[in-house]
Amino acid sequence: MKKLILVTLFLTAIACQKKDQTEKPAVVADEHTFAKPELAVVKHLDLDIKVDFDTQTISGKASWTIDNVSKGNEIIFDENTLNITKVTLGDDEKETKFELGTAVEFHGKPLHITIEPNTTKVNIYYSTTKDAVALQWLNPQQTADKKSPFVFSQGESIWSRTWIPCQDSPGIRFTYNAKVMVPKDLMAVMSASVNPQKKNDTGIYTFKQDKAIPSYLMAIAVGDIEFQAIDNRTGVYAEPSLLKKAAWEFAELGKMVGAAEKLYGPYRWGRYDVLVLPPSFPYGGMENPNLTFLTPGVIAGDRSLTSLLAHELGHSWSGNLVTNATWDDIWLNEGFTTYVEHRIGEEIFGKKEAEMQNVLTRKDLDDNIAEYGATNPDTRLKVSLTNRNPDDGISQIPYVKGYNFLKVIEAAVGREKFDPFIKNYFDAHAFQSITTEDFVKYLKENLIKDDKALADKIKLDDWIYKPGVPSNITAVSSEDFTAIDNIQKNWRTTGVKGLSEKIKSTTEKQHFIDYLPADISVEEMTAIDNEFSFTKNGNFVIKRQWFIQAIRHQYKTAYPAIEQFMIATSRTGSLMSLYKELVKTPEGKTWAKQIFEKAKSGYHATTVQAVEGLLK
Repeated sequence: MKKLILVTLFLTAIACQKKDQTEKPAVVADEHTFAKPELAVVKHLDLDIKVDFDTQTISGKASWTIDNVSKGNEIIFDENTLNITKVTLGDDEKETKFELGTAVEFHGKPLHITIEPNTTKVNIYYSTTKDAVALQWLNPQQTADKKSPFVFSQGESIWSRTWIPCQDSPGIRFTYNAKVMVPKDLMAVMSASVNPQKKNDTGIYTFKQDKAIPSYLMAIAVGDIEFQAIDNRTGVYAEPSLLKKAAWEFAELGKMVGAAEKLYGPYRWGRYDVLVLPPSFPYGGMENPNLTFLTPGVIAGDRSLTSLLAHELGHSWSGNLVTNATWDDIWLNEGFTTYVEHRIGEEIFGKKEAEMQNVLTRKDLDDNIAEYGATNPDTRLKVSLTNRNPDDGISQIPYVKGYNFLKVIEAAVGREKFDPFIKNYFDAHAFQSITTEDFVKYLKENLIKDDKALADKIKLDDWIYKPGVPSNITAVSSEDFTAIDNIQKNWRTTGVKGLSEKIKSTTEKQHFIDYLPADISVEEMTAIDNEFSFTKNGNFVIKRQWFIQAIRHQYKTAYPAIEQFMIATSRTGSLMSLYKELVKTPEGKTWAKQIFEKAKSGYHATTVQAVEGLLK
């Protein structure tokens, strides 16, 4: 009898062990990758590459440590426009067969590689081509200093496969080491735990990222770059002529990291640096781990646009630490990060600024819902990108609707409960990629629980799975904006002289510009411009909003500045707001095409795709 009990206990223990082993997060199906990670999946990358500006190519070897889960005879990678020359297995580099499958629009081709049941390393020899969407090669004239060439990568959403053969899904994470050879007068930086802080004599740089990241966060930049520290763990990289300006502009970077840690726990990545790129960078910022890539447009000279940094820093918790498992779930990255951005901003800039930002964000939501249509399925948080370019999911909807959804939950339970919940959510899913359904399950188990009244108050399904804006959206208001609204009602009677002394901050000016009368005359636009100098002296955001009004009301004095602005930047979202306004009239559409022809050689490939789609 005693023997039988022992055997029973042993079998029970084995069964529990097996249960624990099978309760790992399931592999999530991602239609935007050809990889089958449930059969064979990558775990670590050793990258050995050369960056050649003469041929505008990156070439070398990607050595992947893999887990052949199924003990099968094949592993599948993603590639798009790469030139694959050879594939070998193991440290002894035994050559093996590989085959490219059928091309799929936006997605490239599957790279089928024959492996053995015990294979743990796959070495892929390759080079990039001129069609690599992720890489933008700039000649010296396209840089700030106009002395040296520059190249940078932009992997989100599925473009890393155009510069590295990889399993290109946000649900597949890996660590990496890299050895990069560049011209000796240039410096390389990457999304790595440690970056060089000065050039060396060899042109060879080594990198290590010991935190598991998805492929879209692989990033590289090479150029005439210098570094300046802000504090012991933050600093700025930029071209020499921009370095001091950038370091002054971002002087509060360390303070922002501290504010984020106070809210959401320790910063887990080691250093947090930023790299100011040439103006052809297609976004305001990209949250590459350890090294945020930034547009130079954020350097306003008065620190008025540094709130953008709060967003990219926020991704160190929401996005990089806890990542959307598929691009259908992108709101988990961007909605959460917009919420974190606002909370960091409130800590740094105060409650009044936070209230104004809430109103601006609500306007963004209203404007985007109006543009898409309230019944459009793309206004859901959980979207469907089946048979589509996943870049289509990177609209303002996941940012601003996601933010407002989290504000609803915050209002329903109070910050004293919501703040610990968010912090615990980040801790529970650290260095994991999760789905919307994973979040819903965690929310129900850890916050809503069995409280039906609370569930009814939040309306979770309405926010996540239905289009439009649910009825329980929280009210927003700002005393500062109310004062500006009163000025807006009266300035036609009282005149515009002296208004620039009452409307000072970027946020206040943006609100004033956005709500100018629909019937404003060219003479009134001239008077406002004379008072504020929006056309000549506005920062990036002010110029963008002012130029929308100038196009709308045919304020032709601003037209040369508008054209110069649209040629000088490649920020896709900002450019699209201007192009969309232009194409509303036949004359505007003709002008838009003329501007695009002049500008497109300096635009990023993803920006070109977006503008071409609109102009067609």
